[in-house]
Amino acid sequence: AMMNVNVKGMMFLTQAALPYLRSKSSVVNIASDAAVSGNYGCALYCATKGAVVAFTRALALDLAPSVRVNCVCPADVDTPLLAQQLADANGGYTLEDVAAAYPLQRIAAAEEIAHVICSLAAPANSFMTGSIVTVDGGLTAG
Repeated sequence: AMMNVNVKGMMFLTQAALPYLRSKSSVVNIASDAAVSGNYGCALYCATKGAVVAFTRALALDLAPSVRVNCVCPADVDTPLLAQQLADANGGYTLEDVAAAYPLQRIAAAEEIAHVICSLAAPANSFMTGSIVTVDGGLTAG
């Protein structure tokens, strides 16, 4: 199921959208910090997000110069999914524990990730293609 959603879903959506993309269009895929640094206990998730990164880079080459393709790799984001993961942990770890792993000592708000996505799609970044942008509060810096 994870492969179907994270890899096949992204690939099929891209395939369906390609005929409608005009010159100078932009595609922004979403992967994860786990795609670039791995993570304990979630090898399949890391592999699916790594596939998104590889697909992004290859598609950027295939579609240049007409369409730009980039990828955002966020770390933990304050979403209902994270809240459910914390609930499923039954106190094994808390939001404060998760936040403590980041140099910025917090997790991202969804709006912070959205701003990066919008920036990548904007014409002002017209020289970016094939880029993998981590938005992770410094997690992968060290």
